Amino acid sequence: MGSTEKQQPESVAATEASPEIIFRSKLPDIAITNTLPLHRYCFERLPEVAARPCLIDGATGAVLTYAEVDRLSRRLAAALRRAPLGLDRGAVVMNLLRNSAEFVLSFFAASRVGAAVTTANPMSTPHEIAKQIAASGVKVVFTESMAADKLPANDGSLTVVLIDARRDGCLHFWDDVMASVPDDDDVIAGDDQETDPEFDPDDVVALPYSSGTTGLPKGVMLTHRSLSTSVAQQVDGENPNIGFTADDVILCSLPMFHIYSLNTIMMCGLRVGAAIIVMRRFDLSRMMELVERHRITIAPLVPPIVVAVAKSDEAAAHDLSSVRMVLSGAAPMGKDIEDAFMAKLPGAVLGQGYGMTEAGPVLSMCLAFAKEPFEVKSGACGTVVRNAELKVLDPDTGKSLGRNQPGEICIRGQQIMKGYLNNPEATKNTIDANGWLHTGDVGYVDDNDEIFIVDRLKEIIKYRGFQVAPAELEALLITHPSIADAAVVGKQIQPEIGEIPVAFVAKAEGSELSEDDVKQFVAKEVIYYKKIREVIFVDKIPKAPSGKILRKELRKQLQQQEA
Repeated sequence: MGSTEKQQPESVAATEASPEIIFRSKLPDIAITNTLPLHRYCFERLPEVAARPCLIDGATGAVLTYAEVDRLSRRLAAALRRAPLGLDRGAVVMNLLRNSAEFVLSFFAASRVGAAVTTANPMSTPHEIAKQIAASGVKVVFTESMAADKLPANDGSLTVVLIDARRDGCLHFWDDVMASVPDDDDVIAGDDQETDPEFDPDDVVALPYSSGTTGLPKGVMLTHRSLSTSVAQQVDGENPNIGFTADDVILCSLPMFHIYSLNTIMMCGLRVGAAIIVMRRFDLSRMMELVERHRITIAPLVPPIVVAVAKSDEAAAHDLSSVRMVLSGAAPMGKDIEDAFMAKLPGAVLGQGYGMTEAGPVLSMCLAFAKEPFEVKSGACGTVVRNAELKVLDPDTGKSLGRNQPGEICIRGQQIMKGYLNNPEATKNTIDANGWLHTGDVGYVDDNDEIFIVDRLKEIIKYRGFQVAPAELEALLITHPSIADAAVVGKQIQPEIGEIPVAFVAKAEGSELSEDDVKQFVAKEVIYYKKIREVIFVDKIPKAPSGKILRKELRKQLQQQEA
């Protein structure tokens, strides 16, 4: 069962006036099997790794082997199919969880029954969580006590499963749900989507939320095919791009509800049979202790953590020599930070990647991780992943650009999203008729096929690697009775932090609204990284005749204030 593809994707027809200039990976394409259910694909090597550690709890040291994770996810899938949960193909489950074994089990159990998992940050506000539940049509929420009170009032249509406590009106993950299915081979094996004749590799299996290039957060439909393709692009083949192996021990300190960790750590790690050290809550000292104790070999990080390690005096007190590979993603990073970090881990290779949730998510990876490593260029994001095409478009003319010419990065391949949930217009604006996903990021490809990101067309603000959608904050701000109009733009600060959200506010007539009033109003409704950090009061918000906010004008005002 499965298909292979060695042929290159067909390029958009070129014209004499504007030929298509297509960039590909330095590594050769590989045969990719992408018609399996995602759980079967990730556990395809189970016979080889069954007895090996799969998930190791960083806090307790508890170990689940690959055989145990596979079996427990089958058992949970059987429970999900039955009353009172009663899920089937097309249902949506929410994982409102920090990193945990239960996160992994519930994700793959949902895959087994043909359901999709929408992931959410348990630190989100009740307002944000309720919107995502309603937009996704969630039937079951897996969560923990710290987030249970944030869930909307239950009219009986939502089943809540707690992983850490008992509470009236909720089911307990282990005592109620898992205990409802006997530990019987026939029962568990027979309740699996892999035997479902209706399975379609283009069914949605993951539904993370992203603001894309503009607007409010939208459900990104990632399918079994797109995710297995993305994982294969990273770790399959004889010369894998990032070189994970079954002998590796991978740090999972980044949140699994974020696509970076969900895909590159959880899925890629399971695909190769590596051990994954699960940190429920990030702590710098604890992270270095775990590296030393478990001899961690691969550390996927984000720039703020890289900076923290680089500046920490504690690094010298721990043996970090086991780390051979450090991946950095979610935000760009400069040479000074890279150099300071590598001084603490001289035996490791550090490389940056570039991704976008809608792209599956990985667009490019540093080839220093390949079995035949290439020279690492500071600031580069590597080359485009295998079995994919990339092009650079002039944002004004749409002309296809050559090397060293900055323009909008576009990606095409079977790893990209199916589209935005219930939003064909936004999908059409992101994926064109020829299958190219327009990222909204401005970059160029150099003479060595390395990708550099230099700017952004899209409105999204990146704060510490997290997305902040201006439209979401603007919609919230104008609900305040003392605000007549508002706009939000990003203000660049330290490279390792990125941008902070700055609000331009036009007060209602007679209002005595203060900057603190605005900040506190927003802070009550959004997660910490979406908070307004500065407020600038203006007479009116500059807009085009169409009503579109002229963000360039607002950014000019910011620059003038700083000058």
